[in-house]
Amino acid sequence: MSRPYTGRFAPSPTGPLHFGSLAAGLGSWLDARAHGGRWLVRMEDLDAPRCSQAHADAILRALEDYGLTWDGPIAYQSRRLKAYEAALGQLVAARLAYPCACSRKEIADSALENIEGPVYPGTCRAGLHGRTARAWRVRTDDAPVCFDDRRLGRQCQRLESEVGDFVVKRADGLFAYQLAVVVDDAWQGVSDVVRGADLLGSTTRQIHLQRLLNLVTPRYCHLPVALNASGQKLSKQTRASALPLPASPALLAQALEFLGLPVAQELRGAPCPAILSWAVGHWTLPSPPARTRPRPSTA
Repeated sequence: MSRPYTGRFAPSPTGPLHFGSLAAGLGSWLDARAHGGRWLVRMEDLDAPRCSQAHADAILRALEDYGLTWDGPIAYQSRRLKAYEAALGQLVAARLAYPCACSRKEIADSALENIEGPVYPGTCRAGLHGRTARAWRVRTDDAPVCFDDRRLGRQCQRLESEVGDFVVKRADGLFAYQLAVVVDDAWQGVSDVVRGADLLGSTTRQIHLQRLLNLVTPRYCHLPVALNASGQKLSKQTRASALPLPASPALLAQALEFLGLPVAQELRGAPCPAILSWAVGHWTLPSPPARTRPRPSTA
């Protein structure tokens, strides 16, 4: 029997929402509402120097203004450090994670290059040899990790040869995104992760961790990513413009069109709640690209 639908939107409060984050949050919200499910909001604020409560509050105000209401309390990763420490301890106790002394430069100098970046060569797998630990890595193997993306189809990756043992606690003492998101999705009972395709490459690492920690794997769906005129992903780093407030129904309609759901002509100029009510009843996943780039492994 399938679990009740629970979706989530997990922005990083390092700045205001922009069109790209609106499209991702909107797709996640619509999928949850169209399935009669719950939709949660989680602030991924582990990187304390870059995050702030002021940004988190601004994100919540923007979501409310555009009509993307959530269920239950807001979760903050910065308040869940003990849960991540416990998960890391479970991995270490089972000899599934180990300390690593390598610097980024050392890895770059010795690693093979893959389309996703350097592949960690396993330098510290057998021990530190008198060096001081900087980070913690989780062990991988070369059995293909596969999942069926609801929009993009079958995806597979061989982690050991295509990524290498990856970091679960960073050299600066912060827990890595991959570990925190896996622990939190399980804690919140998330059944469906609907997010931008820029995170597609993270999914096999998250599934690997779910298996090692005996956690349930959600269904995944990766949406189109909004780009700027230079072909870069819209983000705070590429200086994407903040969403206008009060909410712009025209921009909401533009986000729906970006997701493959043009708003009915009679709703042009209608307020956001009316547009969203219509969209829930007409929601379908965006069509996959004509030719999706395959994952590195297709086994």
